[in-house]
Order: sequence, then C-alpha cells, then structure tokens
Amino acid sequence: MDLLWQQPRRNTLITWPDDIDERLNILVRAAAAAGEQTSRSQILAALVAAADTTPDAVADILHTYRRMASDSLAADNERPDLPAVRAPGPARTQR
Repeated sequence: MDLLWQQPRRNTLITWPDDIDERLNILVRAAAAAGEQTSRSQILAALVAAADTTPDAVADILHTYRRMASDSLAADNERPDLPAVRAPGPARTQR
C-alpha cells in the first residue's frame, strides 16, 4: 500500500509571523512528548490533510486567524513541560 506521507515531495516557501513559526515548533515538541518522531513539514502536511475543505470551514479558519491578537500565542512560547527537540540540518538563526 502506498502511503501519502511517503509520496514525492514539493518544496513550498512559507512566510508568516515569528509567533506562528514558534507555534509550529511547539507542535513538533508536543508530538515528541507523545512519543512521535516527526518534523515541521510532517506536522504542516498532517494539518493540511486533516483540514475541512468546505468553503465555510476554510473561511471560519481564516477569519479566526485574522482576528487573533498579536500576543494570542505568547503564552505557549515557553513550554517547559515539552521536550526540547533539535531540527535536522543547520541551526536556525534567531532574529
């Protein structure tokens, strides 16, 4: 059986706020806490694959995101309850 996550890859350039990028790191750490070995790209792919594709659902997600306060994810940026994980490849630079 062919598995979706093992299909050929496509590179995608994504630009987004730093807090969203940190939130993705938190999701990778949460997966590690659950015993999963994963990557940022697998987390993103899983979220896209699981998303409801009905127009109203997509619009609701967009509206919710666009109304979020700039500090709405700040509380999750420090999560001492989650393990530290190091992404493969060169170290990412801090801004």
